Amino acid sequence: MRILLPLLALVVGCGPVEPQQGRPDPTAPQLPAPDAWGGTTGPGGPTTSFTPDQLWEGCAFLDGGPDDADHHNLVVPWDGYLLMPWAPEYSNGGISFFDISQPCAPVKVGEATSGDMRETHSVGFASLDGRDYAAVNYHGGLDFEIEEIVGGVQIWDITDVTNPTHVVDVSLPGYLYPDSYQRVTLSLSWQGPIIYAASADNGVHIIDASDPTAPVVLGLYTFEPILRLGSFHVMGNVAMAGSAEGSRTVMMDISDPADPQPLPGGEFFVTDADGVPREYYFSNLGGPWAMFARKEGAGGPIVYDVSNPSAPVRVGDAPSGGNGGYVFRQHEHLFVGESSFAGVYDFSDPSDPVVVGMGMLEGDLDTATPLGNVMVLSVDDDPIDGQASMVVPWREEPDSRGPTVGMSSPRDGDVFQALTSRVGLSFDEMVEPRSVFAGSLRVTREDGWPVDGWFGAQENLVNFTPREPLEANTTYVVTVPAGGITDFFGNATSEEYSLRFSTGDEVSR
Repeated sequence: MRILLPLLALVVGCGPVEPQQGRPDPTAPQLPAPDAWGGTTGPGGPTTSFTPDQLWEGCAFLDGGPDDADHHNLVVPWDGYLLMPWAPEYSNGGISFFDISQPCAPVKVGEATSGDMRETHSVGFASLDGRDYAAVNYHGGLDFEIEEIVGGVQIWDITDVTNPTHVVDVSLPGYLYPDSYQRVTLSLSWQGPIIYAASADNGVHIIDASDPTAPVVLGLYTFEPILRLGSFHVMGNVAMAGSAEGSRTVMMDISDPADPQPLPGGEFFVTDADGVPREYYFSNLGGPWAMFARKEGAGGPIVYDVSNPSAPVRVGDAPSGGNGGYVFRQHEHLFVGESSFAGVYDFSDPSDPVVVGMGMLEGDLDTATPLGNVMVLSVDDDPIDGQASMVVPWREEPDSRGPTVGMSSPRDGDVFQALTSRVGLSFDEMVEPRSVFAGSLRVTREDGWPVDGWFGAQENLVNFTPREPLEANTTYVVTVPAGGITDFFGNATSEEYSLRFSTGDEVSR
């Protein structure tokens, strides 16, 4: 009857016809072409080839200028440029943008400083109302008016990378310093209008940044027992809460963005091959893999499969003898800062990563960020002046592969999804945030009507947040077409990826 009634209406001329279930609506707006996002302002990542004798040797340094205290962490792509945050844990830092298309001759294109920016282990991005923003960590010191130490999140306007501008500081309840790990903000993720701040023992603060000039703290989730939260990686309706110098990890349900909750079956302790819990310094996501940089005593990466976030499975590890800091994935390689060296691992067999080379830089070398066939090594303590970040070629040929989806939330076939659901994808390498838009990440009802919302990317993770709640008992289609989302080097997705989920009890096919 559900199908016959619209057909009868058409025959007898009784009015407009509703689209049949599972059928395209011919009146639905056509989405842009996958590559119609306009390209980046900057030239993108390096496409230089190297000779064997140039590999594993530094060829350039990235410096933040005269105010740079040489405490560096990661670097990330933005609009065809490389963004480098720099700040010690006690504040007084800044952000710099580089043209790194010639990796051994990088050119600084923009820079700004802030006395209240502190060491940051991630950078969140958002494009709202025609402006582009970045979020980092904030330490304001003693506020004499309220007689309290203040800190939390700092927001920058990066619409013009040649002139980044400090916008606002967000003071978070419970913030305390000088303890470097107990009650400070250690990292953050920005998804649509929401910023999640990983705030160590305090838990995760939830911030409404729909107006980035006037953010509002919505709430705080504190783990029981307390989890020293180092990272909170956000992908659709799922987040991974990772320890800072611990072994406990909690997969979270964030389908209600203001009320994160642990997923049943999603809590686990990162272990070695013998099942013994091992501390890691920081964690990351790439494709279906959760990656952990194991601390002293063994070092190297430990890998879990979290494609089913309610049933994480240990996959493998690669003891290195180092002391892990941060870990990143690029296609079939992992990059781990090991304090005294940086290890690059062949990850083609995730159960048995194999070291393929090492990079060296004076200081506490915690970070090795992959950028195609080069990596940027960064130290956050004991550096040589002006040499806290160094470009190192590690492979002869430039990256020519586009990013590939390895995991999603919701998953294909999921039902009873919340009306407040977001869509998240985990790729096998960092993506260019600019390339994520309505044509390259298509979210529609099953009849083809697009869902309006915010698009964003942070390292390997891509998110879509609807502006309005989803409709009840409705199937939604998510498509990443070939030729749309790109990496830092302009390589686009090569194959279409698609999934369907429903807010009701059945997914229409």
